[in-house]
Amino acid sequence: MRICVFLSAADLDDRYRRPAREFGTLLGEGGHTLVWGGSDVGLMKVVADSVQEAGGRLVGVSVDFLSAKARVGADEMVTAADLAERKKLLVEKADSVVVMVGGTGTLDEATEILELKKHGHTEKPVVVLNTEGFYDGLKEQFRRMEDEGFLPVPLTQLVFFAEEPVGALAYLEESQGIQ
Repeated sequence: MRICVFLSAADLDDRYRRPAREFGTLLGEGGHTLVWGGSDVGLMKVVADSVQEAGGRLVGVSVDFLSAKARVGADEMVTAADLAERKKLLVEKADSVVVMVGGTGTLDEATEILELKKHGHTEKPVVVLNTEGFYDGLKEQFRRMEDEGFLPVPLTQLVFFAEEPVGALAYLEESQGIQ
């Protein structure tokens, strides 16, 4: 399975590096392909390193203004002209999406895939990996949107919240019929 991971390129402490490393190892050991922003810094580097070390493939989608930070040695690297094209290519190249901890860029990517899904433009499973309760507030906001009629489809059809990497991958494999 080709799994797109949206996450930060920031170099964060181990409470965020550990789950990125663990998820990457699970992907690699499972024979999956990581589709990610292509950067060789921060959490993006951590997850890519662990996927590659565990035998998985790497498909990066960088963007012109970040090409100097692109990972050398990925199985495939594409450079998009801008962030909008990058998001489009990331989703196109993946079978499913995982949202890990990140800043405004990650949040932008997450809301775009959910908007596409809400309108029926994709059926790809989406998981939010809620490391250390990072997305508790977002989860609550989504529930409020659902309760107050802002979501035309049930929240459970849009996104699955996982607390640990193993739960995120298990959900994706089950949704794709992988045993």
